[in-house]
Amino acid sequence: LGPEGIEGQVPYKGTVVAVIFQMAGGLKASMHYCGCASIDDMHERAEFVEISSAGMRESHVHDVQITKEAPNYRAE
Repeated sequence: LGPEGIEGQVPYKGTVVAVIFQMAGGLKASMHYCGCASIDDMHERAEFVEISSAGMRESHVHDVQITKEAPNYRAE
């Protein structure tokens, strides 16, 4: 989860094509782990799973240089 309305920057990671290629690979791997053949299958099998506070910290936005803080949000 990340706040809405913040301004931030991330270090250069390559071309948009390369970044999208990596994201598509992650999506394909996720679909394989879930046994889904399509995005529609992913929608049908979606579940909300409660995670621990350690898991929440791990999955929180990272590697972003905040240039302007959101006045109504804290990561703690």
